[in-house]
Amino acid sequence: MNVFSYLLDGANWSGSGKIVDLLLQHLLYTAAGVVLAALVAIPLGILIGHTGRGSFLVIGLSNAARAIPSLGLLFLAVMLLGTGVGNIVVVLAILALPAILTATAAGIGGADRGAVHAGRALGMTERQIVSQVEWPLALPLVVSGLRSATLQVVATATVAAFASGGGLGQLLTSGQAQSDYPQMFAGAILIAVLAILLDLLLGLAGWGAARRARPRSKTAAAAAVAPA
Repeated sequence: MNVFSYLLDGANWSGSGKIVDLLLQHLLYTAAGVVLAALVAIPLGILIGHTGRGSFLVIGLSNAARAIPSLGLLFLAVMLLGTGVGNIVVVLAILALPAILTATAAGIGGADRGAVHAGRALGMTERQIVSQVEWPLALPLVVSGLRSATLQVVATATVAAFASGGGLGQLLTSGQAQSDYPQMFAGAILIAVLAILLDLLLGLAGWGAARRARPRSKTAAAAAVAPA
């Protein structure tokens, strides 16, 4: 049997531990990890970007993220906390957090200063400046951070199978154990296709956010130079 025969065999798609089941598990890990990371990183990134304080934290996390081995972090969590979906999601969130935090802080901090000053001159509160000026302008960069984090989590979720967590990585581990190379290649193909599809979807979301931000940027710039 070759990899195409494996993928075209309906028996390999439905049922517990089959492709559809493992794909849903993989998507669950990815979504939960990215959402958990976003819940922490976006508010923190807004605070850092708006106040200009704590940029050292962003730099430190970005550098640390490049040095942390995902498989080692997962095994450490399993040894300390045991196996379980929650532990795997926490590890994935830790790995996704730096990309989202960096993008959010950069987007908020890089918002048009003229628009921000104009908002303050018009009597807007700091909360209103963040929500009505900085956030819309930063949104394309935030989506870019979510896109980068999602791709990293999709790839890293593959190693969840090594911690008995399931996901598409199970096709690789079980295929290796059984010397079933078509199954291993099929798993690799499915993971790559999933990553490409999610990247395209988030790329479209980023493109849409950028299109919506451009009119806001022009309006804000006009307000900044308009006579009082």
